[in-house]
Amino acid sequence: MILAAHQPQFMPWLGYFDKMRSCDLFVLLDSVQYEKNEWENRNKIMTPQGPHWLTVPVSHNFGDKITEVRIDTAVAWKATHVKTLAQNYAMAKCFRSLMPDLEKLYSAPYRYLSEINLASVRLLKEKLKIQTPLRLLSEDQVDGAATLRLVNLCRKFGADTYLAGAGGRDYMDLSLFEAARIKVAFQDYRHPRYRQFTSEFTPFLSALDLIFHVGEEAAAVY
Repeated sequence: MILAAHQPQFMPWLGYFDKMRSCDLFVLLDSVQYEKNEWENRNKIMTPQGPHWLTVPVSHNFGDKITEVRIDTAVAWKATHVKTLAQNYAMAKCFRSLMPDLEKLYSAPYRYLSEINLASVRLLKEKLKIQTPLRLLSEDQVDGAATLRLVNLCRKFGADTYLAGAGGRDYMDLSLFEAARIKVAFQDYRHPRYRQFTSEFTPFLSALDLIFHVGEEAAAVY
């Protein structure tokens, strides 16, 4: 059994979902520390002027877990996101099929960042036809920090292989996996090219970009 884990991001990129579809269980690390200026409250879409950030405004204190980070409801961010998506993808092939689902997602009364992140992950997972089950770390708490937490997650769910991101070699203590007799595999994701509005292809955007342009065929592209 292959297990992978990652923080719940907002509207994640394609590599996130490649990792998800390549394992048997994907654990969302929603109860780890929130990292400011990362991908947990923002992601990029494409506009005629180039990549553009969609950002969820948040209120947090240093050391807060992702589940503790509140959305700043004083900012009209949801209407801004919907308007930005509509303006920039109105001519996309699958705008009419995807936009109603996004409007529904944004209509929910979120209070915490983890809530909309989980909703966005589930929506894109469905659109990309990924069957891998999800679990939340906050519901399956395990002891340990950093690499030891990942080892203990594998132990808890009976995984004999942990699928890490390509950058995992730089921060993981692989000796802990070796001692636990758990194999570590590293993701080798190669970003696909697909038709965008601009002549020069821009990779590493939210998976929304691919789905808007390709629709039902997205699962076979990335």
